[in-house]
Amino acid sequence: MDRWPNPFIEQRADPFILQHQGAYYFIASVPEYDRLEIRRASTLEGLRNAEAVVVWRKPSRGPMCELIWAPELHHIDGQWVIYYAAAHTQALDKLGMFQHRMYALTCDDTDPRSGNWVERGQVKTPFDTFCLDATTFHHQGKQWYLWAQKSPDIAGNSNIYLAELENPWTIKGEPVMLSKPEFDWECRGFLVNEGPAVLVHGDKIFISYSASATDENYCMGLLWIDRNADITKPENWHKSPQPVFTTSYENRQYGPGHNSFTQTPDGEDVLVYHARNYTEIEGDPLYDPNRHTRLKLVCWQEDGMPDFGVPPADTI
Repeated sequence: MDRWPNPFIEQRADPFILQHQGAYYFIASVPEYDRLEIRRASTLEGLRNAEAVVVWRKPSRGPMCELIWAPELHHIDGQWVIYYAAAHTQALDKLGMFQHRMYALTCDDTDPRSGNWVERGQVKTPFDTFCLDATTFHHQGKQWYLWAQKSPDIAGNSNIYLAELENPWTIKGEPVMLSKPEFDWECRGFLVNEGPAVLVHGDKIFISYSASATDENYCMGLLWIDRNADITKPENWHKSPQPVFTTSYENRQYGPGHNSFTQTPDGEDVLVYHARNYTEIEGDPLYDPNRHTRLKLVCWQEDGMPDFGVPPADTI
């Protein structure tokens, strides 16, 4: 029997769930791409019906006035941080790509839903190109920033990059590229590696990511490394040659991806992702609102590798 209703939360793409001090926080893209909202509940299940509190709305003009995408909520050294992608226009650039950059907000109050959020501006990287989907994690005494960005000299939309953080909105040192679209399943429709998410288990660090166009071709790939290795050396990372979570035509679950991870109170790892239940999309898939948030337990194999299985069918 499925532990959670499927869909878990309707019309919320790019879902992110943070477990912090006995509570669960939920943030995601909204269909209008115009605001950031946070839900809080004492249980994972409680997020379904928790009030969605708007903590920030896009301005009417300026670099962050369009297409607010894929926010994440983090708690770093006592401070709340929201990372999100935004553009100054809905128009595509000369390469036919959206014009997003990454931005950060911070809040020093106890409750991020009612606190005062401060705009910290763009999180700048060495090249000023399309970027999105930042996340962060703490490892070996340092805070790391992990994101997707277009390289000026690599074909495709985005690659996965890693850099140390000086503070939550400033990277330190030179970023390293961990992955780029190279396999067929990463290059369907568009050449895409995006939406990285970190999962630590046993002696390994895993990074899941999403690949290809956002229709039924969307799927998840996986990188991993030994916990004691130098994570800034790309040669220390391994990459699965096959996708690890893909469309299930049998279960009518299409384009599963842009995931995050959380845990049950018992410490079981939970895959948080979105998927549609149909393929007949009119117009640009990005403007179809029915990428619903879904949850699934992560199973662990004897060799310490995760098994994400197959996206389960809708139950409601």
